[in-house]
Amino acid sequence: MNHMQSDRDPTEVEPEPVRGPSSTYPSTLRTEPPSLPARELALGWLLLGIAALGIAGLFAILLALARTPGVSDWFPTLDFFRTTLIIHVNQSVLVWFLAFGGVLWSLGERTVSFPHRIALALATMGCLGIALSPFAGHSEPFLNNYVPILRNPLFFGGLAVFALGVVLHAVLTLRQITTHTEWTRPDRLAAITAAMAAIAALLALGWTWWHLTGWTGQAYFELLFWGGGHTVQFAYTQIMVAAWLGLAAGLGVTLRVSVRVLQGLLVLGVLPILIVPAIYGLYAVDSPEAHSAFAALMRVGGGLAALPMGLIVAYGLLQRRGELSPDEKPLYAALTASLLLFAVGGVLGWVISGVNTIIPAHYHGAIVGVTLALMGLTYHLLPLLGFSPPPPRIATLQPWVYAIGQFLHVSGLAASGAMGIQRKVAGSAQGLDTLGAKIAMGVMGFGGLLAVIGGILFVAAAVYSLCHPQTPRSRW
Repeated sequence: MNHMQSDRDPTEVEPEPVRGPSSTYPSTLRTEPPSLPARELALGWLLLGIAALGIAGLFAILLALARTPGVSDWFPTLDFFRTTLIIHVNQSVLVWFLAFGGVLWSLGERTVSFPHRIALALATMGCLGIALSPFAGHSEPFLNNYVPILRNPLFFGGLAVFALGVVLHAVLTLRQITTHTEWTRPDRLAAITAAMAAIAALLALGWTWWHLTGWTGQAYFELLFWGGGHTVQFAYTQIMVAAWLGLAAGLGVTLRVSVRVLQGLLVLGVLPILIVPAIYGLYAVDSPEAHSAFAALMRVGGGLAALPMGLIVAYGLLQRRGELSPDEKPLYAALTASLLLFAVGGVLGWVISGVNTIIPAHYHGAIVGVTLALMGLTYHLLPLLGFSPPPPRIATLQPWVYAIGQFLHVSGLAASGAMGIQRKVAGSAQGLDTLGAKIAMGVMGFGGLLAVIGGILFVAAAVYSLCHPQTPRSRW
C-alpha cells in the first residue's frame, strides 16, 4: 500500500458511463479502471475481506464438526462450540461484508488521503484482534444476536477498532459526494446508501450503550446490539444489491427498467433507517416496545429494495442472449446462486415459529445470498485491480459447490427446527432423540463441510489471481 498517492494517475482517463445496447443504466462497474490510488485502496479492503473469509472458513470446519452426530462427542465443551461460532459469525458476516463495503466505497474515491489509509489500517487491526481473541486467556462467550461476543479485552478492542475504521471510511466517502454523477449511477448509489446505513448503525449502537443500564450478561449484550444490529442489515442489503448490479453489468444483462426506477428503489431500500431515531425517541432502549419496533422495521423494510431488485436482475438474467465467455461463467454462476439462496432465506423467514433452528436456516440463506454476490463481484474486480482472472473452471465450479453445500446446510437446519431442535446448541444438548432429527442434522453437517470446501475454493481462486498481476483491463 506504500504506492498510494492523493493525485489521479495522469496516464488514466476519467471514466465515462457505458450506454450501449448491452446495458440500460450507467454503471461504474463497466468502465475504465479507477484511479491508481483508488485501485490500491480498494485492493487493501478486498484483501482484508478475503482474509476474514479465510479465517471464518477455518472456524467453520470446527463448527460443522461440533454439530455433526458421531463427531461432536470428540469436542471438549459447549464453550468450545460457542467460541468457534462467535469468531466464525463475526469474520464471515461483520468483517467480510463491511470490508467489501470498503471496496465499493474505495472504487468511487477521486482522491485518497492519509485518513483513508488510517481507516484501512484500523479495520485490519480490528479484524486481527477479533481472530486472536480466543487465544487471549479466559473468555466468556455470549451468543447474542447480530454481533455475538467474547468477553475479553482483545475481542472488545478489535471490534471497536474495526468499527472505527469502517465508519471513518464511510464518512470520508460521504464527504466526497459533490457531483450529481454520484447519484446517477445505481451501483454507486447503492454503495453510498450502504455507507449511510453503516454510520446509522454505529450511532444506534452508541445511543444504546449510553442509555443502557441495569443489565448484565447475555441480556445486556442482546439489548446492546439489537438496534444497531437491525440497522446494519440495511447496509448489508445495499452492498448485496450493488454487487448484483455490478455482476449484471459485467454480464451485459439488460435491466428492463429506467435508471430513475433503479435510483428510487435504492433510496427506498435505505429510507427505513430514518425511523430509527423515532424508535429511540418514543421508547427506552431496553423496552419491549423498542425490541418489537426494530423487529418490525426489519421485517417490513428489509426487502423494500432487495425483493424488487432481485426480480429485476433475475428477469434480465433470464432474458440474456448469447454465449457466455470463460470469464463470464463465474459471474453468471455467482449471480444465479446468490439470487436463489437469498430467495430461500426470505421464504424461510416467513415460516419461523418458536426459537429453533429455522431461525439460523433463515439468516444463513440470506447471508449466503450476500456472500455469493460478493464472491462473484470479487472475480469481476480482480482484473480491474491489475490481476489475471481467476482460473475459469474453479471459479465457475466454486459458487455452485458453495451454494449446494449451504442449501443442504440450510435444509438440514430447517428440517431440524420443524422437529423442535433448538438453536445455538451442540452435541448432546441438541436432543437428537429420533432418527429423523439425526438425519436432518447429518445433512446439515455434510452441507456445512461442502460449503467450507466451496469457501476454500474461493480463497484459492482469489489467491491464484492475486499471485498473477497483469496490466489492468480496459473495461470491467
